[in-house]
Amino acid sequence: MSRTRKIYIIRLIGRCLILTLCAVLCRLQRNAFAVLDGLNFFRTPSPLHLLWAVWVADMFLQIVPIKNKVPIGSQKLFANHFRPMREKINYEALRSYIVSITKAAYKVFLLWCLLIIGIGVLYYTGLIGKITLFMLSVLFYVCDLICVLVWCPFRLMMKTRCCTTCRIFNWDHLMMFSPLIYVGGFFAGSLVAMAAVAWLVWELCVMMYPERFWDHSNAALTCQECTDKLCTQYCRKLRE
Repeated sequence: MSRTRKIYIIRLIGRCLILTLCAVLCRLQRNAFAVLDGLNFFRTPSPLHLLWAVWVADMFLQIVPIKNKVPIGSQKLFANHFRPMREKINYEALRSYIVSITKAAYKVFLLWCLLIIGIGVLYYTGLIGKITLFMLSVLFYVCDLICVLVWCPFRLMMKTRCCTTCRIFNWDHLMMFSPLIYVGGFFAGSLVAMAAVAWLVWELCVMMYPERFWDHSNAALTCQECTDKLCTQYCRKLRE
């Protein structure tokens, strides 16, 4: 098992613990969620401040180039992770690939928007409240790593080989925090805004540097050069 996969398993366990602790707070100390209202972020100390800091740090690591410790699937937008193929890049094939995978990506985006609209309907009809919206984001926080380590429905929809080549790898925080759109206040608004920045940086790089996102133009994305070994295909090969 690769070092990166081990780290991700530990992170998944940590996220499950965070979900459990948030559920306990929801049950026993609901006043901890007062930080979600307006500018209470600056007035009311809460355990949620620690979670906010972790989330902001995670997103910061997606918008700056990092040499180590971050999977290449998340960092492939940057020049320091681009290793051109020895042979000349087929730009016509590259363009065809990017157009095809982007169409698939925005089908996922549309379906996710429909889900978030449905959540919004539940919120505005009073069936769920701000705390439930927050808990949904924490649940999506856990599901994000389940998609990486166990099974990913988006990979099936987009026919992506693995996380390393995934077109929407850095959409995770935008999708994760989308229920918070309805919450308002600094806590939720700051997370949604930074997630949107991380998403925008990713999308701009796809348009400006498409060669960094294709394993036939970026050798660092090929199975032979992979060091992350996050994909389930790799784990199945190990078991065999």
